[in-house]
Amino acid sequence: MEKPRQGWAGLFNISFGFFGIQIGFALQNANMSRVFQSLGSSLDDLPALWVAAPLTGLLVQPIIGHLSDRTWLGRLGRRRPYFLLGAVLAALSLFAMPQSDALLIAAVLLWVLDASLNISMEPFRAFVGDMLRKDQHTAGYAVQTAFIGAGAVVGSLFPYVLDHFGVSNEAAAGSIPDTVRFSFWAGGAALFAAVLWTVLTTREYSPEELQAYGDEAAPVDAGASLAGRSSAAPFWWIGAGALLALVTEQYALEKEVYLLALLLIGYGLISHIAIRLARAGRGANMLSSIVGDFSGMPELMKRLALVQFFSWSALFIMWINTTPVVAQNFFGSADPASAAYQDAGNWVGVLFSVYNGVAAVAALTLLPWLSRRIGKAKTHVACLLAGAAGYASFFVLTDPAHLLFAEVGVGIAWASILAMPYAILASSLPQAKLGIYMGLFNVFVVVPQLLVATVMGSIMKAFFPDQPIWTMAFAAGTLVLAAAAMLRVKVPGEV
Repeated sequence: MEKPRQGWAGLFNISFGFFGIQIGFALQNANMSRVFQSLGSSLDDLPALWVAAPLTGLLVQPIIGHLSDRTWLGRLGRRRPYFLLGAVLAALSLFAMPQSDALLIAAVLLWVLDASLNISMEPFRAFVGDMLRKDQHTAGYAVQTAFIGAGAVVGSLFPYVLDHFGVSNEAAAGSIPDTVRFSFWAGGAALFAAVLWTVLTTREYSPEELQAYGDEAAPVDAGASLAGRSSAAPFWWIGAGALLALVTEQYALEKEVYLLALLLIGYGLISHIAIRLARAGRGANMLSSIVGDFSGMPELMKRLALVQFFSWSALFIMWINTTPVVAQNFFGSADPASAAYQDAGNWVGVLFSVYNGVAAVAALTLLPWLSRRIGKAKTHVACLLAGAAGYASFFVLTDPAHLLFAEVGVGIAWASILAMPYAILASSLPQAKLGIYMGLFNVFVVVPQLLVATVMGSIMKAFFPDQPIWTMAFAAGTLVLAAAAMLRVKVPGEV
């Protein structure tokens, strides 16, 4: 017995909430560097301020994935309660963000905003797998990607459109322009409305229905498998973190690298605790289950994880540095208080809207067409290389308007990054553990962002001081590495 086939209306309702979530992410990605610099942050401090976003994703998504696999709240279901909770918190954060009058307050609100968006986003990934039969997974994630692109276009264009309607785009030192302020407020309302649409228009399959469709009624606990694992592995993680801390101290690296060292030590400690609990016969707990599932990932997921690592390294480099790059190299100003810098910030919003718009179209047209002809794996390779070409073109283009062509390549890569790995995974993973596996897969979205946020500042300061354009070379190179790693991924049924 198979799940009913969803029509276009069903696919629309299942993923429409992601339209709102991506408005929130787009406002964050396109404007937070601008907000931080407007409140007094230096260029060198941006990666440290941005580290809150990936860190919250690293902590929140596996926990929410684990909990949502085990939740059932009657008519509200198991994924939708998390959609709703995250949407309420994210909307409140977007309403509060423009009121920030201090850098620390803005940084804390970014942390809250990103945690809230992750609470909603993670179950949406699993929701597509829950609601669709396997032969519709590619279509489901393509529709989700189209809504991500459309939401990002809307979120990215808000300040640019408001500026053209006469809303002030300038602000005194230490304050945020009205274009950004009103954009965050409108984005908060749109986010909540879109998520509420999905909550009200969809009905999740009950555990009994999932069992009838051949999905496991409850996830199998992986905590017990930890009992047979070596006790030495956690101490290797702890040792690596301690060594990194010593290197940071010895060579006076940027202080943000200490955070990466602490994360390595922290993972070693929780792994040690999880193994001890499992050996004591107490493996049926959230900590042991998450660590057990992480250490026991399927081989296909491990190979895709390396691809994600390089892909998201490039994306995070772009989100942090595009505004400073465009302002300095294409608008001739690195001063956040200048009108030219604020104009550059608005143009970055347009550029981001273009790559997201391209992604929305490519997800529904190019990706299905290519994947039918050359397979999902080769499609992803081709799209990643298109993105690398887009980043590299920042070095040969001179007119800000010509950057629109660069964003076409970036948009094609973005569409594939959001769709193809998840379509491959959803058809290959145990359905009853889809939430936790999607949450753990996000680790390889978050870790590279943390690496960029902690290490990129040291690299740029040492080799390319006050030359942010070189970050685009790093972005292009890491997408090439992602494409090379994708060549090792063998999708079942593809040559």
